[in-house]
Amino acid sequence: MRIGNMYGPDATFLGVPGADPDVASEWRDAGALIIGAPFDGGTSHRSGCRFGPQAIRTTDYLPHDGMRPSLALGVDPLVELGVVDLGDVEMPSGDTERSLKALEARVATVATAGVIPVILGGDHTIALPDVTGIARHVGWGRVSVIHFDAHADTGESQFGSLYGHGTPMRRLIESGACRGDRFLQIGLRGYWPEPATLQWMADQGMRSFEMSEIVNRGLDAVLDEAIAIAMTDCDAVFLSVDVDVVDPGSAPGTGTPEPGGLTSRQLLDAVRRIAMQTPLGGMDVVEVSPPYDHAEITAYLANRVVLEALGGIAWRRKGLRGEPTRDPADPLLKGR
Repeated sequence: MRIGNMYGPDATFLGVPGADPDVASEWRDAGALIIGAPFDGGTSHRSGCRFGPQAIRTTDYLPHDGMRPSLALGVDPLVELGVVDLGDVEMPSGDTERSLKALEARVATVATAGVIPVILGGDHTIALPDVTGIARHVGWGRVSVIHFDAHADTGESQFGSLYGHGTPMRRLIESGACRGDRFLQIGLRGYWPEPATLQWMADQGMRSFEMSEIVNRGLDAVLDEAIAIAMTDCDAVFLSVDVDVVDPGSAPGTGTPEPGGLTSRQLLDAVRRIAMQTPLGGMDVVEVSPPYDHAEITAYLANRVVLEALGGIAWRRKGLRGEPTRDPADPLLKGR
């Protein structure tokens, strides 16, 4: 049954068609699907990102007509991918395990049908069912993860619970859904985690590109390395974007803001490039908290993160079909 938006009136992502997730004939021919995950029961500080899916779907100054031609790539991803919105998964914040199981089942169903799920969060707890759902399709340990975030989210527990937005990456590696040495983190900074957790991460072979390294080497060089690792001995890439990877001056509407992050432009270019150069199996965009957002700045950014990823997917598919695409000699498209 289609829920639409769990916390507000039904609206689809920029006006794309809606579909009932239980009626596969309504969505199985789509190239990508929007799934809302309105869960913030895993937040450790400021909540409110249960309202994120609604904001990401609806925040725009253009008509909600289901069309968005990309100036940069010369594709209209909403049209060319036939994007459909399945509405929200029912995820009551007071019942974490039920909520995560429902989301995992939805993602696995979509991925198994050969469609790319794009999940709108919600807090980062949802990365656990999102990546697990993809792994149930492509194989345990066969999905690599590129994770944009200010925080590692590799805590052993959070307030005594194994589930929270500070723990999903540890749970994923412990379960075997993904390999530690195919887990790439970009944008880490600040004052957490503590040495014991950092040692656990090193023991798993995780690669974390802190902001200091990005500043010293440049984001392009970091992406070169991250993409090369992600593409080695894995069959799909999952892209997980926490909006707090961006400096809070450009993304204030989030629960745990950490100064000194990426610019909006850097994140959009990076997401586009990853979608163009890797076989994305799925993605999520998380931690948009509208109650703390000023002038919808963060919601606009998250909306465009989704569009850039979809644009990259559409561009890549055109190239794989041998159709003409924008000049790959453009520096942005290097290494196609």
